[in-house]
Amino acid sequence: MIQEAEALLKQLQQRQFQPVYFLQGEEPYYIDAVAEVIEKTALAEHERSFNQVVLYGKDVDVAAILGQAKRFPMMAERSVVVVKEAQSVADLEQERSWPFLEAYLQRPLVSTVLVFCYKHKNLDSRKKLGKLLSGKDSSAVLMTSKKLYDNQVPQWLMANVRGRGQQITGQATAMLAEYIGADLGRLANEVDKLVLNLQPGQAIDEELVQRLVGISKDYNIFELQKALVQRDVLKANRILGYFAANPKGNPLIPNLTLLFGFFSKLLVLHQAGPTPADGEFKKLGILNSFAQKEYQQALRVYPAERVMGIIHLIRRADAQSKGIESGSMDDGEILRELVWLILHNVPVGVLG
Repeated sequence: MIQEAEALLKQLQQRQFQPVYFLQGEEPYYIDAVAEVIEKTALAEHERSFNQVVLYGKDVDVAAILGQAKRFPMMAERSVVVVKEAQSVADLEQERSWPFLEAYLQRPLVSTVLVFCYKHKNLDSRKKLGKLLSGKDSSAVLMTSKKLYDNQVPQWLMANVRGRGQQITGQATAMLAEYIGADLGRLANEVDKLVLNLQPGQAIDEELVQRLVGISKDYNIFELQKALVQRDVLKANRILGYFAANPKGNPLIPNLTLLFGFFSKLLVLHQAGPTPADGEFKKLGILNSFAQKEYQQALRVYPAERVMGIIHLIRRADAQSKGIESGSMDDGEILRELVWLILHNVPVGVLG
């Protein structure tokens, strides 16, 4: 039976357990979240020492896993077997193991909760094991955890914060989504930190994010982005000077990634016309009014053709960061040249 992560988590929190869970996908956050809920709720704390086993894929084979799964619980209603890094089980996807897996999946031990944590990829659904797990008659729960698209991150973030009984401002949401991206595990960890520092009734806001996530209030990539939109050369140079003096806290590649994301979204908005509708912003995950205003200003400042040239310049800077045609330039000089070229409307063709 195929289930979505959120629905599965709700079932588990209500202590509704199935005998086999196969958790797969490119996004490890939900795989870890589901496995953790099972480990914490399926057994009482005093039952775990005899009835909960954690195995690691590189250390076991299918026979060892099924051997543990077939053991009856001791003085408890059930036992739990969690196979972490299941993608490393050497014979899991080998044909010689399928008859044994098939036999167990058809008649699992109902007193065992067997969990496979198969990270960073999916089983081939065309092969026997994939078909067994995804079939309508399967006793196993198959959950696939997909990576979020960048435009889905703000909504996920707001829902995550609301699920904790807290609030987050639009500006703080945009800042976290842009700065961290679609790494749900890291986002959740940062939210944990922010929630712990909230006063009663306080929402997570831009100031709290800047203070606790390590983003300088005045000298960060978002302020540099704003300076580019406003064509504020003096402010841009001050920020570049701060970055150069603090290279460890302001690495080039993440900054290029954020600038690339901004101008890529700007190009998409240009295709929607001179005054994009609210729905066009939402499709790109630009949900808060402050961010929308910044994009609207950027649409006026940078025509579509110029935006395409800027995207080329950012790609060129990325290549320079990898040592391609950069000469003796360091990361600070590469970013400074990029900003100068953007602000002074230097045609891309001039660069060769």
